[in-house]
Amino acid sequence: MRIIRKVVGAPMVVWVFWLIAAGVLFVVEMMTLTFYLLWLSIGALAGGLVSLFVPESILLQVVVGSLVALGLTVFSKPLVSKFRSSRGFKDTGTEIVGRQGVVIEPIEQGRYGQVKVGGDTWSASSDQSLSKDEVVRVVKRGTTIIEVERWGDMN
Repeated sequence: MRIIRKVVGAPMVVWVFWLIAAGVLFVVEMMTLTFYLLWLSIGALAGGLVSLFVPESILLQVVVGSLVALGLTVFSKPLVSKFRSSRGFKDTGTEIVGRQGVVIEPIEQGRYGQVKVGGDTWSASSDQSLSKDEVVRVVKRGTTIIEVERWGDMN
């Protein structure tokens, strides 16, 4: 009886794991709109579907999920680029450019510091050395790092 529970229970646990992973990735995607997490979410769903039919083969589930996510990433890149350049699309990350922030961890040339913009804290770089509590302006945003300049230096 114990062996039967193990065999019957194991596939359900793996299926649930894949579904939770897909759901978490989808929710994070809704907040970021990068599409990369959407493809990973769909890949996790594919892995979950495989786990329903071949519950013992974790390697096959991972391979199928990875191939689906990789294929979607590669083949949908032109579509995503077209969508992002379409009229009316607004990237949530670009709205930070031009905003005022305060240095909370000094920035040295060639080293990152931290800047608080609104309620968010960002890793930041600058061409200038900036000390704590200086007011800065965001001039550029990378993926996770912003570039700032002293507020008084703007034209």
